Amino acid sequence: MKVVVIGGGAAGFFGAITCAQENPQAQVLLLEKTNKLLAKVRISGGGRCNVTHHCFEPRVLAQHYPRGAKQLKEAFKAFGAQDTIDWFAARGVELKAETDGRMFPVTDDSETIVNCLLQEAKRTGVQIKLGAGVENIIPVQENHQKHFRLQLSNGATLLADRVLVSTGGNPKPVGYNWLRQLGHVIEEPVPSLFTFNVPTSPFKDLLGISVPKAKVRVAGQKLEYEGPLLITHWGYSGPAVLKLSAWGARLFSEQQYHFTVLINWIPDFTEESLREHLQQYRHAHPKKVVSSNQLFGLPQRLWKALTQLAEIPAETIWAELPGKNTNKLVEALLRASFEVKGKTTFKEEFVTCGGVALNQVNTKTMESRVQPGLYFAGEVLDIDGITGGFNFQAAWTTGYLAGKAIASAINP
Repeated sequence: MKVVVIGGGAAGFFGAITCAQENPQAQVLLLEKTNKLLAKVRISGGGRCNVTHHCFEPRVLAQHYPRGAKQLKEAFKAFGAQDTIDWFAARGVELKAETDGRMFPVTDDSETIVNCLLQEAKRTGVQIKLGAGVENIIPVQENHQKHFRLQLSNGATLLADRVLVSTGGNPKPVGYNWLRQLGHVIEEPVPSLFTFNVPTSPFKDLLGISVPKAKVRVAGQKLEYEGPLLITHWGYSGPAVLKLSAWGARLFSEQQYHFTVLINWIPDFTEESLREHLQQYRHAHPKKVVSSNQLFGLPQRLWKALTQLAEIPAETIWAELPGKNTNKLVEALLRASFEVKGKTTFKEEFVTCGGVALNQVNTKTMESRVQPGLYFAGEVLDIDGITGGFNFQAAWTTGYLAGKAIASAINP
């Protein structure tokens, strides 16, 4: 029985390997349209590969997915983060957890993961063909059995008994037309995980400055996220912004990436406790210059920029700080307002919100409800996570479920 896996990324490899391992009778062929296998695995985490996240409770793990949380909660019971750790450990690859929960190979080198997957594919007999893009999948009936005829971009055709589509996310709706033609509903693809461009930012000169904890909120919305924030020459980045971009992916697309964000640089303070703290500091240090004596552990250059935002003259001392400027400083610290106009892709780690609608897939097996015998795994589905190893975990999980189900279906 011939199984064709379309797409040589994390989900495709994991599905192919699982299928071949679970059922040695399966002839598994993996097709990759480019000449590079596991491209995203190689560049992930700055070349270290953020394999998964140190979170072992399926319900909690699923909460890190703006799209697909409900379906993944059950899927993670079958194959979760601990299963991923164990799978790689059994093949000689040890993972380590960092303080923020991200998990990397102890080698800090993505090639460790790439080589492990390539070796495992070879060991289990998975055949790999590069430069083999699939243009169309045509269901056909032969001898009272359903097969799939695959039309390749080079003009060749292949016949498969089972097909696993793991082609990743596509930023353009037209990229899903071949799946629409098979009857699948596609949730409109829009970017996720991007940084905010703020062309009029008064903080452009502060590029590279970061704060370990800030709260970024979208004005007029309930959307907010707290975490490390990085100032860039084009605006704002860092986990707080990237994760917010994932949760607000559809909204920001509808607004054409033009909206206002409010940044709270000291989220541990309420307005009341902040005013009280400033008053106490004023009494204790009346002669200190406001702009050159930073508070709250904020970087000095950022503190100075915030005092400028509050229109506090450079040499003003605390004893002479007018009430109106104190009010402006409170605003700058708790609700600094910035107009976002546009986005920038985060490094090369493009993630798409959208894809094959999940109600069209049996998420226990990843089999299409529209075209039995056809399976999906990875970002081609309307599943995406925030940064931190969550997108790879979804790839391993859905690839595993699809591969196992295909193996069972071939030889019941």
